[in-house]
Amino acid sequence: MRSTIRATTVYAAIRIFSLAGILLICCIVPVAAATSSGGIICRDSVPEAARDELVKRLRAITGWLTLGLDREGWLRVGQAPPLTGSVTARKLLSKALSGNAIIILEDASNRSDVAFSRIVPGRWIAPVAEQLPAYVVLVDFADYAHLIGDRQAREAFNVGWGVLHEIDHAVNDSLDAIAAGQAGECEEHVNQMRRECHLPVRREYYYTFFSQSAESDFKTKFVKLAFEQNETSAARHLRYWLVWDAQLVGGLPEPKRIAGLR
Repeated sequence: MRSTIRATTVYAAIRIFSLAGILLICCIVPVAAATSSGGIICRDSVPEAARDELVKRLRAITGWLTLGLDREGWLRVGQAPPLTGSVTARKLLSKALSGNAIIILEDASNRSDVAFSRIVPGRWIAPVAEQLPAYVVLVDFADYAHLIGDRQAREAFNVGWGVLHEIDHAVNDSLDAIAAGQAGECEEHVNQMRRECHLPVRREYYYTFFSQSAESDFKTKFVKLAFEQNETSAARHLRYWLVWDAQLVGGLPEPKRIAGLR
């Protein structure tokens, strides 16, 4: 989900966020109040296993094998040079780590209003000398366990990619797609990272119901998401799929999350 750094447009741009979500952010931002510079911090409430999984995925994407979280939860790159990985992803994280906004990673596992991840604006609840812009990335780590599908698609859609997508919203003020069949500005940035990692790209932003799934009386509501990769030697497109039960993952109450039937 998109947020924006421009103060004059932030609340219009995120009008789809619920009031409850905004109130929640007001309560959790003070974790970063002690700093006068920006960066990315992981809250103490994020389980150790979830932290390890996120770090593992970000290392694989960026090629920064010394990337990690310090004792206070701040994301650090380390000194070792990257061996492989995405140049674009490294530039994005570098920009976030050296910027003037604080990005807080919050555990939102098993929340029905969060499908994989989304970003919401934060505001300070106590006076500080310098009130930096603050954003909270709500990460539903449990959602990724519900994914089934092609291995290539699962490699191109994990918690690392989800967090990078939300960070791109905050850092680059990028937009999501507004219509079916589009990837959107933000996801095109992430798709460039996938290409640099030799992974398939996300074909469109909105996932779609399987035929008749939306109208069935069954509790399960299966949806699908397509990824594509060009095979240069054979001059053809390879299609890979992800499938999950939207009733388990969440996100169904948001009317624009589902593009339509296919």
